Amino acid sequence: MFRNFETRLSSKLISQVINPNLNNPLRSPNIFDIYGVRRGVFQSPHLHSSTGGLPSSPSGSLNLEFDKSGRDKAYGFSSSTVTVIGQPDLVNSSISKVRNVSEAIRHYGQCYWELSKARLSMLVVATSGAGFVLGSGSAIDFAGLCWTCTGTMMVAASANSLNQVFEKNNDALMKRTMRRPLPSGRLSIPHAAIWASSVGIAGTTLLAYKANILTAGLAASNLALYAFVYTPLKQIHPVNTWVGAIVGGIPPLLGWAAASGQISLNAWILPAALYFWQLPHFMALAYLCRSDYAAGGFRMLSFTDASGRRTALVALRNSLYLLPLGFLAYDWGVTSGWFCLESGLLTLSMVAMAFSFYRDRTAKGARRMFHGSLLYLPVFMSGLLIHRLTEDEQVQKEPNSSKLFGFLSSENLRLDRENDDEIIKPRKESPIRNHTRPPVAYASVAPFPFLPAPVYADCDL
Repeated sequence: MFRNFETRLSSKLISQVINPNLNNPLRSPNIFDIYGVRRGVFQSPHLHSSTGGLPSSPSGSLNLEFDKSGRDKAYGFSSSTVTVIGQPDLVNSSISKVRNVSEAIRHYGQCYWELSKARLSMLVVATSGAGFVLGSGSAIDFAGLCWTCTGTMMVAASANSLNQVFEKNNDALMKRTMRRPLPSGRLSIPHAAIWASSVGIAGTTLLAYKANILTAGLAASNLALYAFVYTPLKQIHPVNTWVGAIVGGIPPLLGWAAASGQISLNAWILPAALYFWQLPHFMALAYLCRSDYAAGGFRMLSFTDASGRRTALVALRNSLYLLPLGFLAYDWGVTSGWFCLESGLLTLSMVAMAFSFYRDRTAKGARRMFHGSLLYLPVFMSGLLIHRLTEDEQVQKEPNSSKLFGFLSSENLRLDRENDDEIIKPRKESPIRNHTRPPVAYASVAPFPFLPAPVYADCDL
């Protein structure tokens, strides 16, 4: 039976090839029904190119041709078709994917930039770097400086991000903050919180690993103080401005600790300057934006000071507190005498602007005070770095520094040589000279910097 079926099928096919004018059953799927063959894979799938279906010869016979254009083609398979995709289509698809990725990177990069308050964070990094240089002594470890600045930037970005997470509803009410990523809906709160936590932990870990535990502890403490103390206080009491000034004064200590491994008395010059500088700076800003702060629900001093007198008085008082810092930097051996003069002149200009704001409590006076404070800080820090004294220069300035701190080292014992052949012997110190520093000498340090430094008369016995 199977032999008879094969014979009939072969004769039918041969007759179609010999006589092309007859209807070709190969063009119809009914050929399988005619000969009792169950429909299978040859019934529905078709092989075609991008220009059409199967080509046929003019004589009606089956004619399979290949593309002679030489272009590479890719074949896409589906349940019913095999599609040929040209190389331009692949290029366009790749370009589209790259464009989508670049747009996502640009979007999130912009959101993270605004969420971190990058310009404010870079100011924090600058003060931390200045503290690192001041605490470095004679040689500056530039690799350590880079690691410290990187870790400080990450911790500052984390603190600013958490600040915006907690103040999303308040920022939505103020004109100058309603376009931030969270109030505008460009970023979700969980996303921002994960970003802030990740970058904060990474920055603190980096400082602990590349600097020391003291530096990492200062960074973590400052982050907690800013995000969890200063931020909620802004909606409770005007004292938030003073707490924020403390936050701004810690980064120079962080940099000093990273460079020297400790915090000495000299390390407090720049933090004190930042603390006293921030108050007139923020008082002027709070006066300019008092209606915006009131709309956002922030309790600033200017909110209850309609005349602006108290606000301007705080700015003037803290500007005056900046005056002795140049003298202290010189007296403690941090800088040369030139900085004492330059700092005094710079601070007097700051005091003049604050006094002008106190007499003319208008938006113009507050704006002048604000812009003047922006100029004061970089000039002050530049003077500190330019006129700073290294350890060798400090020793030359105070040759008897060891006696001022009440101890004598073996290297500072006085040696007498009578002739070249005589054995060198340390001279016996007089019990009168081996005294500790009298209590009055500490008055020249702090908090009484205006008393004259004691004079020690050296007399050979």
